[in-house]
Amino acid sequence: MPADDIRALFSRAMSDMYRSEVPQYGLLCELVARVNAQAMERDPALAARLQGERQLERLDVERHGAIRVGTAQELATLRRLFAVMGMQPVGYYDLSPAGIPVHSTAFRPVDEAALARNPFRVFTSLLRLELLADAGLRDEAARILAKRRIFTPRCLALIEQAEQAGGLDEAQAREFVAQALETFRWHSEATVDLPTYQRLRGAHALVADIVCFKGPHINHLTPRTLDIDAAQQAMRQAGLAAKEVVEGPPRRDVPILLRQTSFLALEESIRFTGGPGAGGTHTARFGEIEQRGCALTRKGRALYDTLLAEAQARAATGSPLAEAMAEGFRRFPDDAATLQREGLAFFRYAVDADRLRRAPPPPGADLAALVAGGWLQPQPITYEDFLPVSAAGIFRSNLGAEVRERFDQQGNQVAFESALGTAVIDEIALYETAQAASLAACMRVLHQGAAALSA
Repeated sequence: MPADDIRALFSRAMSDMYRSEVPQYGLLCELVARVNAQAMERDPALAARLQGERQLERLDVERHGAIRVGTAQELATLRRLFAVMGMQPVGYYDLSPAGIPVHSTAFRPVDEAALARNPFRVFTSLLRLELLADAGLRDEAARILAKRRIFTPRCLALIEQAEQAGGLDEAQAREFVAQALETFRWHSEATVDLPTYQRLRGAHALVADIVCFKGPHINHLTPRTLDIDAAQQAMRQAGLAAKEVVEGPPRRDVPILLRQTSFLALEESIRFTGGPGAGGTHTARFGEIEQRGCALTRKGRALYDTLLAEAQARAATGSPLAEAMAEGFRRFPDDAATLQREGLAFFRYAVDADRLRRAPPPPGADLAALVAGGWLQPQPITYEDFLPVSAAGIFRSNLGAEVRERFDQQGNQVAFESALGTAVIDEIALYETAQAASLAACMRVLHQGAAALSA
C-alpha cells in the first residue's frame, strides 16, 4: 500500500478519534469549513488560485497534530513509525527561549505529489530534562519515563515488517493504523500519585503533561482556514474560549508563513495512583486552527525575524504587541509581485502557453524579463512548516500562568538529532529545491517552444 495512502488512513483515523475524545474539535472543524466556504464565495479569485495550485482538494483534509515525548528512544521510534507513512523530520525548533523546556521537529511529507495527496503533519517535541534546575526532580522524572512503553508490541512488529519488506500490504497497513492510534490515545489515569504530579507540575506544567501519563496523547489537531480572523470570531460566537490574539504575522493581503490560534485547553478529570479518592484535574488538550501563507526565502525570513524582534522589543516597553506588529510589518511588502521581484518569497512557475505561441522570449532573457513579459506566471509556494515563537505562544496560553519566561540554555540541535537518530531536513532547502525544479521545467518548455516557432 502506498505510504501516502497509509498516511491518509492514519490522519482520518486520528481525526475521528480526537473528535470522539474532544467534541469541541468537531465543532471547530464545522466552523472552519463554513468560514472557508464564505471566504471563497467572497473571493472567487482565491478559489480559482487554490484550484490551480492543487490546494483546494487538500483543504478539507489538511490537519496537523502535536505530541510531546519524554525520551530519545520514544522519539527515535516515532521517526520509524512516521516513516511508514512517508513522513520525514523537517526543521529544528527551539522553544526554550519562550520558557518551554522542549525542542521539536515536524514529521511531514516532503515532495509535491505527497503533499497534494495528504499533507498531514505532526509537530513532535522532546522533553529537555536538563533544563530543570532540581536535579532530584530530573532523576525522578527520568525514572518514571524509563518504565513506560508507549507503543504496542504489535505496532513495533509492523514497523519492523515495513522496514524489512519496504512497506505494508493493505491488511497490514490497516492494522498498523489501529495499533499506532493507541500511542496517541488519551488516558484519564495518570501513572503517578498526586504529590508526584504536583511536584512535576511545580517545576513546569509541560513536564507534568509529558511524564505523568501512559503515552504522548495528541494534544491538538489543527484544521486549515482561509481566514483565521473570521474563524476566531466564529469561535467566540460559538462559545469557545478563543485566545485573545492570533499568533504569527499580522493580517495581510498576501499571507506569509503561518498564523495560528486556538481555544483554550480543557480541564479534565484525572485519576492518580494511590487508591480511592486520588483524583484531580489536568489541562493538556485544546483546539487549534491555522492559516498558511507563502514560504519565505532566507532573505524574506531574515526580514520577518527582524521585524518580529523589533515588535517584541516595543511590546516589552508597554506597547500592545498586536499594534507593534501591525506597525512594524508595514515594512514587509504585501503584494505578490514585489515579493517575487525582491526575492522575499518562494514561487513555482508556469509557462503561459498563449504568450509563448504569440512570440518566444528573447534569447538570454532572465527571470525578471520572463515574468515581466508574461511568459512565466509565478505562483506562491505554500509554507508547510512552523514558527517556534508561534508554537511557544500556543503552548504558553494552554499551560497556565506558572510558565517561566525563558531558560538559560539555548537550543541543541546536535543532541536532538542524536536522539532522533538522523539529521532533520532543512525546510528552506526544500522550498529552494521546489522553486529551482519548477524553473528548470519551465525553461525546458520555453526552449522547446522557441525552437518550434523558429522551425
